[in-house]
Amino acid sequence: MSVPASVPNLKRSLRRFDIMAIGVAAVISFDVIGQIASGGGQAVTWIAVIAVAFLLPYALIFAETGAAFPQEGGPYVWVEVAFGRLAAALTTMFYWVTNPVWLGGSLVFVAAEAWDGFVFPLGSGTVADYAFKLVFIWAAILTAVVSLRRGKWITTTGAGAKVLALAFFTGTAVAYGVQHGFQGLSGAGFAPSGAGFLALVPVLLFAFVGFEAPNAAGDEMLDAQHDVPVAIGVSGAIATCCYLLPVLAILSVAPGGQVTGVGGFMDAARLVFGIYGGWRDPLLTFVAVLFAVALLTQGSAWMIVADRMQAMAAADGGFFTRGLGAFHPRLGTPVRMNLVSGVTATAFMVAAMHLASGDTSSVFGVVLSVAITTLLLSYLAVIPSLLVLRLRHRSVPRPYQVPFGTRGFTVAVVLVYAWILLGSWVALFPGTLEELFGIPYDFRATWSVSRLAFETFTLGTVVLLLAVAAAGYMTQRMRTQPQDDERETGPAR
Repeated sequence: MSVPASVPNLKRSLRRFDIMAIGVAAVISFDVIGQIASGGGQAVTWIAVIAVAFLLPYALIFAETGAAFPQEGGPYVWVEVAFGRLAAALTTMFYWVTNPVWLGGSLVFVAAEAWDGFVFPLGSGTVADYAFKLVFIWAAILTAVVSLRRGKWITTTGAGAKVLALAFFTGTAVAYGVQHGFQGLSGAGFAPSGAGFLALVPVLLFAFVGFEAPNAAGDEMLDAQHDVPVAIGVSGAIATCCYLLPVLAILSVAPGGQVTGVGGFMDAARLVFGIYGGWRDPLLTFVAVLFAVALLTQGSAWMIVADRMQAMAAADGGFFTRGLGAFHPRLGTPVRMNLVSGVTATAFMVAAMHLASGDTSSVFGVVLSVAITTLLLSYLAVIPSLLVLRLRHRSVPRPYQVPFGTRGFTVAVVLVYAWILLGSWVALFPGTLEELFGIPYDFRATWSVSRLAFETFTLGTVVLLLAVAAAGYMTQRMRTQPQDDERETGPAR
C-alpha cells in the first residue's frame, strides 16, 4: 500500500479529549438547529430515526477506518489509496470548499443576525454589517493558522460554549414550560410524513456527518489507533443530544409556524428567557455572544481539518502547485491554504449578500443548501473507499473492528451510502422526488427564489468546482509528467 509522503514539522499534540472536542466543535451546527426545528414535531422523530439508521453505522465504519489509517489528510488519503489521485483530488475539493462556502455564506449570516438582534445593531448591507462579517471570517481563519497545540484550545472553548449555551437554553425552556405549559407540543405533530422526510433528510445528514474530520490531522494525534474510535463514539452521542433536546425544547415553547431557519434558536431564547424578569436582556446578550463564538469556532474547527486535507492534496500533486501544500515550519499549519480559504469565504460572503436582493432568510436557505450539496457529494467517493480499504488491505492492523467483521462493515457501508445518495439528490434537485410521489411542493414558497435561480446557483457551483479541481489536477500532472518520464528513461545521451 502506497500512501502520500508524511509532512515534516508536525508535532503530536492531540489527545483523546482534543479529538472529541474538535468533533463536537465541527459537527454540532448552531445554524441548522432552527432549520431542523422549522420542520415541526416530526423533526424530532426523524432525528431519532437518522441517529439510529445513519449515524450509528456511519460512526462504526469511520471509527474502524480512522484507527486503521491514521495518516495526515484523513479522507484524502483513504480515497487516494482506494481510487487514485484524480478521484481523491475531486473529492477533497468538494469536502474542502464546503467549509469556506459555509463559513462565508451561512455561519457568518446567522452570527450577524444574532449580533444585530441581541448585542449591537448592525443593519443589513451597512458598513457595520460588512465589517462584522469580515472580522468573523478572518478571525476563524486566523485561529486555524496558529499551531494546533494552541489552536485546539480555541476549538475546545467553542465546543464548551456550544454545549453550555444549548444546555442553558434547554433547561430554561423546561422551566418556562413548567410555568406556562408546553403548548407547542400539543400541535407539533410528531407523526412522520413523506414531505417532512424529504425536506429534512439533507439538513439532518449534513448535521450528523463530519466525525471523521479530526483524522485530517492524523499525524498530529498521540494515539490515533486507540483514541479515534472512542472520540467518535462520545462526540456522536453528544451531538445527538445537542440536536434532539434543543429542537424538542424549541418546539415545546415556540408558537406554531413561527420557527424560522435563520432565527429559530435565538427567537425561542427571547421567549423563554422571559422567566428571568429583569435579567432577560443581559442573559440574552450573553447567550448571543456565546452563540457567535460557538459559530466562529465551528468555522475554525472545519478550517483546521479541511485545509489540511486540501493541503495534502496539493502536496501530493493533486491541486495546482505543491506550494499550496506547504506546512509552516514553526506553526505546523498549512498557512497558504488557510489564506486561500479566507479569500474564498470572503468572496462567497460578498456574493451571498447580493443573492435574492440581500434577503437574509432566503440567502441563508440557498447557501446552506449549497454547503449541504458539496459536502454530501464528497461522501459519494469517501464512503465506498472505506469498503475498498477493508477488502484490499486486510493485513493492516485494525485496533477497532465493526461487529460481524467484513459482512457487518459492508452492510453498514451500503446503508450509509444509500442515505448519502438520497440526501445528495434531494439537496441538488429539491422538489423532484415530491413530484414523483405526488407530494405538493411550492418551490418559491420554500426557497424564496425561483427554481432557475436556485439551480443556477447550486449546479453552477458544482460545475465550477469540478472544473477547478480538474484544472488543478491537470496543471500539476503537466508539471510533473516530464520529470516522471525523465526518471523512467534516464538521462539523455
